[in-house]
Amino acid sequence: MDEFRVIASPVEFGDAVRRIADGEGPVAVDAERASGFRYSQRAYLIQMFRREAGTFLFDPPEIPDFSELQAAVRPVEWVLHAASQDLACLREVGLDPERIFDTELAARLLGMPRVGLASVVEELLGIRLAKEHSASDWSTRPLPQSWLQYAALDVELLVDVRDRLVERLDVTAKADLALQEFEAVLHREAKSPAAEPWRRLSGIHGVRGQRNLAVARELWLARDARAAELDVAPGRMVPDAAILAVAKALPQSRRALADLREFTGRASRTELDRWWAAVERGLAATDLPAVRVPNDAPPPPRAWAMRNPEADARLRLAKQAVAEVAERLEMPVENLLTPDHLRRVAWWPPAEPTADAIAAALSRLGARPWQVEATAQVIADAFVDAEQSLQDAVHGAS
Repeated sequence: MDEFRVIASPVEFGDAVRRIADGEGPVAVDAERASGFRYSQRAYLIQMFRREAGTFLFDPPEIPDFSELQAAVRPVEWVLHAASQDLACLREVGLDPERIFDTELAARLLGMPRVGLASVVEELLGIRLAKEHSASDWSTRPLPQSWLQYAALDVELLVDVRDRLVERLDVTAKADLALQEFEAVLHREAKSPAAEPWRRLSGIHGVRGQRNLAVARELWLARDARAAELDVAPGRMVPDAAILAVAKALPQSRRALADLREFTGRASRTELDRWWAAVERGLAATDLPAVRVPNDAPPPPRAWAMRNPEADARLRLAKQAVAEVAERLEMPVENLLTPDHLRRVAWWPPAEPTADAIAAALSRLGARPWQVEATAQVIADAFVDAEQSLQDAVHGAS
């Protein structure tokens, strides 16, 4: 098996850029982060492959400027697997494509049963990929040769996979809708930062009291600040479950916090003063957080039958109709239409539920043209049927 070197010096980088620029066809791109180990989501390894050029493994922390590489590859189609996972960290170092081909998304649109890279490669190319290093700490230096070989394989086969998927997309008349989906991924706006990011604590919905929530908030803020300072994944310092245990127990002294068995984690005792100070801030806080946070989303569908029977009927029939279209197109229903879009249209329907009105509503929510074309009419028909069924039920009862 080939020996791989990580490109870190200016001379190696310049040579790699020239070779990639002289290659042919699309360029396969992948990135490895250190999720679960580091606070940041930066790329610690960037892999590229292009026919007639070869495979290149770049060390982003050692390369201050990727602009030369960006100029060489930006006009070329980039092939990525699950592009939405890598685009942010690639853009962070100045690598931003003009157009992409997402092999995972294409596999979903084709209705392939498993869409992980190893599964797609095996089905299309008959080659088995080992995935033992997918959750490794890629900030490790030096990177072991076995990891580099794994990383190289992630891109060396991507262009071949892309070509097989293009053939299938053409045969199934899905090439145009795939392009629309790729464009949507490429131009999707990043989510705005959450107003209260501490509410992302796993299990926070089980914390009821405002004072308890204030303690959870202060502990999360203290942990997040320290994790960012050390560039360590927050959960490796103090797990979410430990923060929630403290928030529920509300210890009244530093000793009580130290004695709480559920307060675990690598830094739970080594930085006990930091955590106790956060608990004190929560216990003394006057700006208590709300127990329930208002949002603009419809309520959970399980509550619709009681709160809005008309919307419940619309959603049930429309979901069935959309599922039938997805089955006919041989793709997951969530790729045919984002479930939240359907829920919103069912909860807040147009005044006249015509196909055109439904189409306009879906478009405003961000549905792509092919999705609108495939679903607007069946949703409109389902809404009409739902209204009729409710009327029949009322007349039957009377």
